[in-house]
Amino acid sequence: MKSLAVEALGIELDFSGVLALRGCDLRVRRGEIHALLGQNGAGKSTLLKILNGVHPREAFRGVLKIDGRPVAFHSPAHARLQGVGFVPQEIEVIENLSVAENIFCGQLRAGRGPLIPWRTIEERARQLLADLGLSFSPQALVASLSAAQRHLVMIARALVAHPSVLLLDEPTASLTSVEIERLFAVLRRLKGRSTTIIYITHRLPEVLSLCDRASVLRDGVIAEEFERNEFDIHRLHDAMTGYKVATQFPPLKPPSGGPTVLKLESFSVTQNGRPRVREISFELHRGEILGIAGLLGAGRTELLSAIYGHLPHTGKIYVDGHERSIRSSRDARALGIGLLTEDRKRDGLLFNLPLRANITAGNLHLLSKAGFVRASAERNHVLHTMQELRVKAASAEATVAHLSGGNQQKLLFARVLMPQPKILLLDDPTKGVDVATRHEIYRLVAHLAERGVAVLIASSELEEVLGLAHRVIVLADGHIVDEFNRDEGDEKRVLRAVSSHTALARTPASSVLQP
Repeated sequence: MKSLAVEALGIELDFSGVLALRGCDLRVRRGEIHALLGQNGAGKSTLLKILNGVHPREAFRGVLKIDGRPVAFHSPAHARLQGVGFVPQEIEVIENLSVAENIFCGQLRAGRGPLIPWRTIEERARQLLADLGLSFSPQALVASLSAAQRHLVMIARALVAHPSVLLLDEPTASLTSVEIERLFAVLRRLKGRSTTIIYITHRLPEVLSLCDRASVLRDGVIAEEFERNEFDIHRLHDAMTGYKVATQFPPLKPPSGGPTVLKLESFSVTQNGRPRVREISFELHRGEILGIAGLLGAGRTELLSAIYGHLPHTGKIYVDGHERSIRSSRDARALGIGLLTEDRKRDGLLFNLPLRANITAGNLHLLSKAGFVRASAERNHVLHTMQELRVKAASAEATVAHLSGGNQQKLLFARVLMPQPKILLLDDPTKGVDVATRHEIYRLVAHLAERGVAVLIASSELEEVLGLAHRVIVLADGHIVDEFNRDEGDEKRVLRAVSSHTALARTPASSVLQP
């Protein structure tokens, strides 16, 4: 039996009188990859923030031990000095700094010695990026990176201090299968060096592929523990929820063959001087769910952002058969287009406002009369929406930061759906949510399509696109490289189309022209 690297004993923490953790006991062996599972709101992220010093010692009750010795962390910096690295679920980077500066942020000195030379910083950053299989430069501005690339920068930042304990909260939420395998290779190498890893995920196949043991949090306590030889995806599902959960996608009625509501012609998008979407054309019909598949950097997010007016574009865009100019989100909303953003912390939620305001922000004109908001109408709408979407919160005035990832995602859905859009753009709609909430979202999307809403869904999870869409478009390097109807393709077909395009793009022009 390996010795214990991490012990969290009798941990209790409450937010405004609501217990998030209630006598929680977690024990993790040295040099293992330990999955921490549970539904949104079970207390997983809260426990990791205690282990990392985000919630300091005076904020909770209980005992923490690292390698058998009691510890009392007062900040994340203090925890890092004790050998604990942490990668949070939400993206936390400094956009106007370079990749290398972000990786070494707060770690530019070796102890109390002089500043580390800049050349050394760039070289070490380049090596870390290479270990993660990343091709972007350490000199690149983080503002130029996609959400998935920013998350990988955060992982590199945690690894630069060579932690003995690494805490990962949904590290693959933005990543595609290729990037996930690269990350797993790094984690297995760290395990080989006796690094202890605590790994939060809602993707149970990842647990079966990567982890040595699993603990399931339910209602703030460890409800069940599993050794690797006990892993079973159905048992893990049931342990997380306390009841049996259907794992398949909801039944999807064929699209009604309604009129075209959105059409793109020779549509191109450039961001920060780089082409992201290149001369693509497609149509989206009423009541249809059209999936956008592709690997990291394919242009999925940029495509949806441009349609919504967040990024400039060239080419033509038609809504209900009429050519339109969409240069802002105001233009898009006026045409009945709604967007659920990929990054709820950066682009979606308003953390300085309560739950109520996060639902009604941008929609108050729907609740106003003679220029004044009707407080009773707002209250009734918010309470009805919370009940309909099963948002778990103490009240409509609850603090958004204390809600689980799944409940935060439901708030964004509530805001986007409030004006009843006829075209709905969904960018990674189940990012960072648990199994039960994920299937609630799937049922909601299927229901919206049945009501005639046209849905364009981009996701880093190929299974999600293939299981939910009536039709799938595959993007690679901003080009459409394949298109097929539901049940005509699988993950292998998507990856084959992307690989074929990549191989062709790398072939010298002279050899392509050879007979």
